[in-house]
Amino acid sequence: MSNLKTLVNQLESYIANYEKVNLAVSQSSIGWHIDHSLMVINGIIDQLKKSNPEQYKWQFNWIRIFIQIINKIPRGKVKAPKVVQPLEPATAALLISKLEIAKNSLVDLETLNANSYFTHPYFGDLNLKKTLWFLNLHTNHHLKIIKDIAHNV
Repeated sequence: MSNLKTLVNQLESYIANYEKVNLAVSQSSIGWHIDHSLMVINGIIDQLKKSNPEQYKWQFNWIRIFIQIINKIPRGKVKAPKVVQPLEPATAALLISKLEIAKNSLVDLETLNANSYFTHPYFGDLNLKKTLWFLNLHTNHHLKIIKDIAHNV
């Protein structure tokens, strides 16, 4: 989990650049990518907290296995579900607010049952360990895009 905390701190370091856009890299601003990443982290942790660990059931999933093997999310292949698409342009204040929620939520992860889970739209049910893997993978994916925007503008 310390890796996820490090990634969240890296997201924080780009808040000052939230308005930057580079259309050669992404149609969205750095702020959008930070906002989306924080929405995913906060939403998933909220789902983990609300889940009933007794209902978790592992199932084989080819897509998940493939992504685990390559350990990266291919760029531009999947559109974010509407529930984690920011509806309004990001502001520094909004991002800082969501960042604080994320930091507090990360602390809560340490108290959850190993079979707390959330249902991913492509990967199916992910328990706590697999959820941490996904959150690291997803946040790192967006950080790479953010870095490309920031350093190629």
